[in-house]
Amino acid sequence: MISSMIADGSWLPLAFAFLMGLSMLIYGVLDGYDLGVGILSRTAKPAEKDRMIASIGPFWDANETWLVLGVGLLLVAFPLAHGMILTELYLPVAVMLIGLIFRGVAFDFRAKVPATRKERWNTAFFAGSLLTALAQGYMLGSYIMGFDHSLMAEAFALLCAVGVAVGYTLIGACWLIMKTDGELQRKAVRWAKLALLGGCATIVLVSVTTPLVSARIFEKWFTMPALLWLSPIPLLTGALVLVLWRTLGRLPLPQDRLCWLPFALTVSIMVLCFVGLAYSFFPYIVPEKLLITQAASAPESLLIILVGALVVLPVLIGYTILAYRIFHGKAAHDLHYH
Repeated sequence: MISSMIADGSWLPLAFAFLMGLSMLIYGVLDGYDLGVGILSRTAKPAEKDRMIASIGPFWDANETWLVLGVGLLLVAFPLAHGMILTELYLPVAVMLIGLIFRGVAFDFRAKVPATRKERWNTAFFAGSLLTALAQGYMLGSYIMGFDHSLMAEAFALLCAVGVAVGYTLIGACWLIMKTDGELQRKAVRWAKLALLGGCATIVLVSVTTPLVSARIFEKWFTMPALLWLSPIPLLTGALVLVLWRTLGRLPLPQDRLCWLPFALTVSIMVLCFVGLAYSFFPYIVPEKLLITQAASAPESLLIILVGALVVLPVLIGYTILAYRIFHGKAAHDLHYH
């Protein structure tokens, strides 16, 4: 059976679905923390804002490359799904792009304008970050609901919008715990505790609501033996949440020990949530409407595209690792991102 799949190329749509999902997951983690830092900047002091933005300065632009890769793979490998998804999500995509533009412009302009105008661009940076996070969460909720436009579906999408913004705030706070020290680090610990409580509430609400609105997902979650296969995900997620809460209660420690652990735990929680969503949707690329195999391009085209993807992906991964290795350690107070 495996040899026949290799021979006829029927494995290619699944391979591209995996690569696209991986790109979106990496984007959610990497751009998630810098969007979270942007959201948190609203409650920080002016000097703290400078250091917060300096902590993401070397990374934020490159982080968005993963979004471009994920959408690009969707376009070339699953053109039917690309057309359907972007048609349904035209308005929230436009809102997201406006938010990203605000962030990019504000990030550069705040460093060049006179001090009297700097706060305006700080506000624009916060607004762009929040708008982007809310738009992405709304798109996720709408996608989960199969682009249903009923009142319940819209409420669920709004819940997901808030949930994603809170999740980004959590990972952003954990990033600041790792990249800063002193009063700002202690403040980041408090932010992370609040965001963790909000994130847990949202995860529970979404997890309860999703199987109630989809009979197919309910069956995948609660019938045997699927329940046994799926059970490690919520159990591990709950355990990681408890460890994260206990860790935040102990920080900061002498010599800044374990400052990296909250970020690592939050990334692990995000990965588990993503795996749970992927399990729920498979084998659909558009829930309830379009299968992965139905939306895929011809095997001959996918094979050519795969060669390019296998060249681009290692380059992006290598560049990402290099950038984080070069700029590891605490964020300095005197970077030009001020």
